[in-house]
Amino acid sequence: MIDKLSSQMRIILATVLAFLFFAVYDHYFIPKNTLEAQTTQVANDKKDASSNTQSSQAPVSSSMTSSTDVAAAAPITQAKENEIIATIKAPSYEMKIDKLGRIAKFILLEEKYRDDKGEQLQLVDISQNLLPLEIRFSEKAVNEDAFVMSYTADKSVIDVIEGGSTLVLTQTLNGVIVTKTLTFFPSGKYDLHVKLSTSKDYFISPGYHTNVAVDSYTFHGAFVKKGDDTIKTISDGDAKGDEHFSVARIVAASDKYYTTFFYSFEKGLDTVVSVGKDKNPLLFVKGNEDLTLSGYIGPKDHKVLKAINPELTDVVEYGFFTFIAKPLFLLLSYLHDLFGNWGWAIVAMTILIRLVLYPLTYKGMVSMNKLKELSPKIKELQKKYADDKQKLNMHMMELYKKHGANPMGGCLPILLQIPVFFAIYRVLQNAIELKGAAWIFWVHDLAVMDPYFILPVAMGITMFLHQRITPTSFTDPMQEKIMKFLPLIFTFFFVTFPAGLTLYWFTNNLASIVQQTYVNKLFAKKREEEKVEK
Repeated sequence: MIDKLSSQMRIILATVLAFLFFAVYDHYFIPKNTLEAQTTQVANDKKDASSNTQSSQAPVSSSMTSSTDVAAAAPITQAKENEIIATIKAPSYEMKIDKLGRIAKFILLEEKYRDDKGEQLQLVDISQNLLPLEIRFSEKAVNEDAFVMSYTADKSVIDVIEGGSTLVLTQTLNGVIVTKTLTFFPSGKYDLHVKLSTSKDYFISPGYHTNVAVDSYTFHGAFVKKGDDTIKTISDGDAKGDEHFSVARIVAASDKYYTTFFYSFEKGLDTVVSVGKDKNPLLFVKGNEDLTLSGYIGPKDHKVLKAINPELTDVVEYGFFTFIAKPLFLLLSYLHDLFGNWGWAIVAMTILIRLVLYPLTYKGMVSMNKLKELSPKIKELQKKYADDKQKLNMHMMELYKKHGANPMGGCLPILLQIPVFFAIYRVLQNAIELKGAAWIFWVHDLAVMDPYFILPVAMGITMFLHQRITPTSFTDPMQEKIMKFLPLIFTFFFVTFPAGLTLYWFTNNLASIVQQTYVNKLFAKKREEEKVEK
């Protein structure tokens, strides 16, 4: 009975480790707004926007007091190419400001940031209804005016220099003049100063996250680092409309690889999370007549964010196991600096982690070998006491105690390794550094699937080989059949996974084969010595 339970536990834990934690967990606990669905939504937004005039106003309360009011405060508008009043050019990006003083376009210019059609990626698109730097006023009349009256810019084209380049935007409304002074930097950072001639209540947004890298396996939604340094994430589909953070340090809209955010480490940001379409979170910061803060749009590149301010690397968020994932990424980054290649860095990191976890792995392997040796005796006991479960359990416990075997010994090491494996998974899924990074020969981008399926097939083969040399003590033929099919199942499962993640799992399998072979030889040698002694 105990041995059967142990076998079942090993199957469950193995599946949890390699399947549940690498797939089902994310599949069920992270919204499934796939890239295809997001792209369809963008197309629908464009259609809706083109069919509405700028005067088509959504219901607005006379004084906005809740985040729901903030969401309802803007008309359906769309910036057009001929409504662009300023263009900002930097070596790594190009940005366009529309007549409503918003960032209407943000295009990444680096070669690796291209879509499937070979076109440069746009992180901000004019079809989005919530754009970075959009202001919504609490007072209805002023708010209506704000979405009609055009800003003026002191320059139409700006070439961003290392020390920063400044643009001044001015909008004259009913009873108030709005001045936005923006200083842009090559990294994607900008400083913002909003000045009102007359005090009015308003909210300003860092914008909505991109639709470029949205999938079912990674986080996309709102990220808030609160005044007490704790982090709150609100996934798409989970916004409630009652979230308020009085002194937030960072407020970001993020997807898998890219982000747009505001931050203020001195005064903090009075932030509300509004409810958008499909319960997606929309971020707003409550302004005042003299507001200063900083912002960023671009990739969640660790080195870029760290160069601006080390605290901004918190935006690269790995979920529940972030406390393990962050050090692992730093290790991976160090190994990349050492080897000059992200692929070999993944291989080296995998081997190092296997060496660190070897004591745990060794205990599990030893336990499995002992249980295999006892398997014939266990089957005899099960046959002898088939009708008396109590006696069966008692004799099996005596057998385990006599031979120093632990039926749960193979499970505990696996349980302890789950957080590490899952953290690695999240690192390799979210690291934009792998985008466009080649490994060898056929792998030209570790952030996308292997185009020739070589790595998934190799991963499946090594998983099968490891299974063949791993001692088992199955008492249920059905369980044994299920385990035999797992390599095939996982081969198909990993086909669409990023090559970097598949490379990790393949290397991990190779290390497991080496370690298991070593332990098996130790046991074979021990058995030979015992025979000689007898």
